[in-house]
Amino acid sequence: MLKYICPRYTGFLLITGILLLSGCKKSSEKKASEDKRPNIVIVMADDMGFSDAGCYGGEIHTPNLDKLAENGLRFNAFYNTSRCCPSRASLLTGLYSHQAGIGRMTMDQGQPGYKGYLGDNTVTIAEVLKKVGYQTGMVGKWHVSQTNELESEKQLKWLAHQENYGAFSDTATYPTHRGFDKYYGNIWGVVDYFDPFSLVNGDKQVMDVPKDYYHTNAIGDSSVAYVKQFSKQKEPFFLYVAHCAPHWPIQAPEDVIAKYDSIYTKGWRAIRQARYKRLIEKGVLKSNVALSNFMFPEKKWNENQDKVWDAKAMAVHAAMVDILDKNIGKLVDQLEAEGELDNTVIFFLSDNGASSERPSKYGPGFDRAGSTRDGRTVIFPVEKDSLPGSQTVLAGIGPVWANVANTPFRYWKAQEYEGGITTPFIVHWPKGIKEKGAVREQSAHVVDLMATCIDLAGATYPKSFKEHEITPTEGNSILPIITENTAVDSTKVYFWEHFGGAALRKGSYKLVRHHNDTPWELYNLTKDRTETTNIAQQFPGIVKEMEEIWNQRAKELKVFPAP
Repeated sequence: MLKYICPRYTGFLLITGILLLSGCKKSSEKKASEDKRPNIVIVMADDMGFSDAGCYGGEIHTPNLDKLAENGLRFNAFYNTSRCCPSRASLLTGLYSHQAGIGRMTMDQGQPGYKGYLGDNTVTIAEVLKKVGYQTGMVGKWHVSQTNELESEKQLKWLAHQENYGAFSDTATYPTHRGFDKYYGNIWGVVDYFDPFSLVNGDKQVMDVPKDYYHTNAIGDSSVAYVKQFSKQKEPFFLYVAHCAPHWPIQAPEDVIAKYDSIYTKGWRAIRQARYKRLIEKGVLKSNVALSNFMFPEKKWNENQDKVWDAKAMAVHAAMVDILDKNIGKLVDQLEAEGELDNTVIFFLSDNGASSERPSKYGPGFDRAGSTRDGRTVIFPVEKDSLPGSQTVLAGIGPVWANVANTPFRYWKAQEYEGGITTPFIVHWPKGIKEKGAVREQSAHVVDLMATCIDLAGATYPKSFKEHEITPTEGNSILPIITENTAVDSTKVYFWEHFGGAALRKGSYKLVRHHNDTPWELYNLTKDRTETTNIAQQFPGIVKEMEEIWNQRAKELKVFPAP
């Protein structure tokens, strides 16, 4: 095991094979290459709200994302699948998540659309680009390998690093076996940011981390290290940076949390109204887009007995986004130092809307340790009697702050309403973007990123791979939207299903429901972007037509048979 100590971050990076870095000084080497194809970097946040970043109206300090937006593009109707592992499956494969085998979570539920891992019918962006000469690397959260739970007591000790039970999933499903030359990160979804579970380098388990470890920083430093190595070669590279932040447990260094301690004492409504106003001022949304009603009208901040806890929780969330932004800045700075930034396409997005979950109610189990490596008890503050932020408190921001984080929309992660499926989406490419700072209103989906990367790399989506027939991609390249601002395709259909929640968007219209036993709702998103007025009763013909399309697509995409 090799450790690299860098003055910019006193944690460590695990490097496969040889030591990649000769110090922290910025290399003056430029890539001498006749290959003019761009490098491609995809940065994904986890559970980040639509309006968290400054360039999307947020009060959180995100100067690096803001700079990417200022010199690139922002989309206001880019979609994910509403949940972490399904979004990652769609991003990586260009398929809807059920087609890829991850219709729900990463457990095998005995049906083709719910195997819990990427099936043999899939090919990843890394596998496709590697075939045409790209170097490939990934850091961070994988979460598309099947995860099996041990007997309860063993599971808790395993999660706390007190016992070791070997591989975290079948290593044949790890990133380095799905097209990535290099990988450092976590195989499972949830992590203790100060001492992550399921941490691997390549396909080898990382046994321990230093005392001052923080996972977002380690992911950021690993991405910098990979850029340094890749830039020494003549071939372009594809780098997938999958951050865990700001997914619960909400944990961050106290000095960063302190920056936000006074911000959220204003309360939910004040923060939400301010974000909405800035979304309009920054041109992310037009002035005729309404702010949806606050989903908790009975909640009054001045009457809130838990206001100290609630303000602290959102401060921790903000600190996690702040640190995420700093590490994106390190990555961009390294690309610039290597002379690669102008010809690198950077995509930034979140895997779903902010989470309404209160994981303190779950208690220890599955992916939540009840103690730390050194035996300290982890508190699950159901009654909000222990302030969040430290390693020994496991909590989330909850539904009210999630409604705020997803301003101006309703709902949150795991719901197919706009608050669950709309992501901030930034594209930065100095050589390819003409209208710097522009906002794109065309709808697009994470399933389109495979086709877009293929377009950028001059590759071809394969009909077969490793002797397996590959399901044709569902996505379309959004490169024309990025470079030429092409018109909206009014015939394009996007599909959603997750745990019975469902939606379909065709042109301006969106059909959506909470669950399979609740009625369909219909919204005209051109006139009602924030889903404030259900017009299903006024347009039963449109509802029927779109329901038929949804049912047909559900059969084709392996939603059925469901578990």
